[in-house]
Amino acid sequence: MEAVVTVAVDVPLLGDERRKNWAKVVDYVDTDKSTGWAYHGEFVATGGIQDIDAPCVLLIYGEKGSKANPQMEARAYVVNTDGTLSLHATATGRAWARTLRDPVVELLESDVPLTAGSQEWGPELMAYSDDALRTELKRREE
Repeated sequence: MEAVVTVAVDVPLLGDERRKNWAKVVDYVDTDKSTGWAYHGEFVATGGIQDIDAPCVLLIYGEKGSKANPQMEARAYVVNTDGTLSLHATATGRAWARTLRDPVVELLESDVPLTAGSQEWGPELMAYSDDALRTELKRREE
């Protein structure tokens, strides 16, 4: 990846807040393991805004359902330097860790630039006023 910038990111909460849920900034994956212990990195809180060094890979896990029969879900995101999250892989069920292992390794090894301005225009920009967009453009030109 590239130069690190600290950005405020709204880390989603997966599943039910009364069940297991966590998020981790992944910096290494042990490919000899096929469980959640394969993912090494720093934990961050879910369900709110956190300051995270970007670009990075963020793994989020959550459970819903009963304690006896939990429904597990995990997602692998890239935290972009503009503070957005890009979903790259999703897995459900008890094999979530092995399912996500290879996509997360590929993300960690990728050289794709993840800087502000690297994403194309999207319809979500229509929500911003012309003045807000002009202000942001001027800020980026400085």
